[in-house]
Amino acid sequence: MPKNIRELITVLEKAGFSNRGGKDSHRNFLHPSEAKVTISGKPGSDALKYQEKEVQSKIEEVKK
Repeated sequence: MPKNIRELITVLEKAGFSNRGGKDSHRNFLHPSEAKVTISGKPGSDALKYQEKEVQSKIEEVKK
């Protein structure tokens, strides 16, 4: 079962990303190491596979 957008946001925030706002359903997250990721969709909507992969890859990137 795919995660929803709200869960992806929680994972990003726990990894140290901060929400920099956005327009409409888009949210821009920035990590102190300058890594950026944009998540689109309503919080209760299911995340698409590419969104889950992007979040995981950005988290791995900042751990290095």
